[in-house]
Amino acid sequence: MRKLLLVLFFSMLACVSAPVVATSTPAPAPVPTRVPYNRPFPQHVTYASDSILPSHRTREQLDDDVRAYYDYWKANYVAEAGTNADGVMMYRVVFGKDEPARSTTVSEGQGYGMMIVPIMAGHDPKAQTIFDGMWAFVKAHPSEIDPRLMDWNVPLEEGNASAFDGDADIAFGLLLADAQWGSDGHVNYKAEAQTMIVGILESTIGPESHLPMLGDWVNVGEPQYNQFTPRSSDFMLVNFRAFRNATNEPIWDDVIFQSQILMASIQEVHSPETGLMPDFIVDGAPAPANFLENPTDGAYNYNAGRVPWRVGTDALLNDDELSRFIVQNISHWVETSAKGDPMKIRAGYELNGKPLPGSDYFTTFFVAPMGVAAMNDPAQQEWLNKIYDTVYTNHNDYYEDSINLLCLLVMSGNFWSP
Repeated sequence: MRKLLLVLFFSMLACVSAPVVATSTPAPAPVPTRVPYNRPFPQHVTYASDSILPSHRTREQLDDDVRAYYDYWKANYVAEAGTNADGVMMYRVVFGKDEPARSTTVSEGQGYGMMIVPIMAGHDPKAQTIFDGMWAFVKAHPSEIDPRLMDWNVPLEEGNASAFDGDADIAFGLLLADAQWGSDGHVNYKAEAQTMIVGILESTIGPESHLPMLGDWVNVGEPQYNQFTPRSSDFMLVNFRAFRNATNEPIWDDVIFQSQILMASIQEVHSPETGLMPDFIVDGAPAPANFLENPTDGAYNYNAGRVPWRVGTDALLNDDELSRFIVQNISHWVETSAKGDPMKIRAGYELNGKPLPGSDYFTTFFVAPMGVAAMNDPAQQEWLNKIYDTVYTNHNDYYEDSINLLCLLVMSGNFWSP
């Protein structure tokens, strides 16, 4: 069946005016006013046909769940960061609730914040001010290799290079801001996004592989880290489609294609029973232990756990059959593996489905993305409802809570693409 679907996939590639009342004295011309936002929360996006939302809570309850979670997230993880040379108050997403993590900001988290805040405009009256401050913080901390991109870790004093996912989400956030507020104000969001997207393409997309590289520090000709060693959670298909629309650069179509085909190949060869992705991929195969971060670099762990959210959202927003196929493989396996109980989803697995050592605990990080995946199959309605109930009021720390909020935006029908 999987081979048949891949063959099929390859074959598919072939304003009303008010009436004017006449008077003896002409009325003065109206003064134009700027709309504070174009797509206020909640949006109630129409996802792909045959997709589902949690069915046991009303749309209003889902919206209120997101509002409450956003208020909690903002209070705990968005911090003022001083003013820049133009007197703009900068904002950053903190790396944790407690020190020393609270004094750190990574580009990944800044990207999460710059996606979340524009979508919450209409609920948060300070959304644009906070977003502009987040962007000012990005500009104040450029990568030393490509200054169009962000330094991945602030205030780390050495190794000031970029990380792909942070930059890709920041650029996507700028496109959301342009769609939400327009680009004729203090910041030209569209122009800034286009500049950053060009930087991402030139410094972090493999010139031959057309796959995302780990950051602008990667040398495409190196034997260890190169254009064929991507992080699976960097297959950010929704972002890539937005970059294609914003720049009219057709290479992004092939970035999407190469990302999907590599994921399908991993499932076919290395995880046929589970569909799970490894954290890192080397030359089309799971990375060896300690490739970049730890002994589980070739397992489904704290990087790859984002894949069901990233790819599942693409299936929902863009009705893409291969993205749907990829996440359904994972979603069907995990429901069976957990025996229909989201609390039994383990915190990391080998690609064959064996739980990783020390993974016997609950975290929304590994559960909420599975809710996004489940939205792509009406047969998993009860499973989706159970997942939603386990995560929508659950609070952990920066990483888990940020991913949880982004997944809640999708599960509530409120995540949209510019």
